Amino acid sequence: MLLEGKRLVITGVVTDDSIAWHVARIAQEQGAEIVLTSFGRGLRLTERAAKRLPESVDVLELDINEPAHMEAVVADLASRWGAVDGALHAIAYAPQDALGGNFLNTPSESAKIAFETSAFSYKTLAVGLLPLIRAAGGGSLVTLDFDNTQAWPIYDWMGVAKAALQAVTRYLARDLGADHIRVNAVSAGPLSTIAAKSIPGFQSLERAWLQRSPIEWDSSDPTPVAQMVALLLSDWTAMTTGEVVHVDGGFHAVAAGWRE
Repeated sequence: MLLEGKRLVITGVVTDDSIAWHVARIAQEQGAEIVLTSFGRGLRLTERAAKRLPESVDVLELDINEPAHMEAVVADLASRWGAVDGALHAIAYAPQDALGGNFLNTPSESAKIAFETSAFSYKTLAVGLLPLIRAAGGGSLVTLDFDNTQAWPIYDWMGVAKAALQAVTRYLARDLGADHIRVNAVSAGPLSTIAAKSIPGFQSLERAWLQRSPIEWDSSDPTPVAQMVALLLSDWTAMTTGEVVHVDGGFHAVAAGWRE
């Protein structure tokens, strides 16, 4: 199996329609042992979603912006496994006043929150897990991205944060390569998850994908994205790092829509 024997940390599971939940499902189906992370009011939702996975799994408390939480997770993993082979970073958040066409009026504090939680947190997770991945002899880190090479009508400061996330991916790849740690991002098309539905005007993105992607995009199916994450977490991508891999039906490669 693709992930036989891998010990993986999966962040970002809220419900069983999330990309991270499907990554967790596929990882288990491919032989990995996993733990999930969550915190606050979402913790109970994550525990409920965890019960729907093929095998029971523990949920560790992790608010990525709380150093004590990261330390506690690392201590748990050290005693549980002694080493970690990889992790999915599926953490993003922007206050409502940083989204929905409010770009010019967004206060700096909201933009900072979006950056710290959605981009800087990839570095936080990587550095926190670094001793455990070194103990495994190397591994793979993957984050979830959304194409930000263009300005979107509604994405605003989250788009800026995602641009930063891509840059963080490249710099982590630069600095962690010597430890045989690969660092990549998966840029997914719009998917109808709880997180996506919280973005004002999300339906306009779905309509754009239906018109423009060469392969017809299904916003209700996270499986193709999750499969790519699983591939990047596996040993089959041993020389792939610093990449942003698009799983978007080819939308990013086509200049204009063509479907009626």
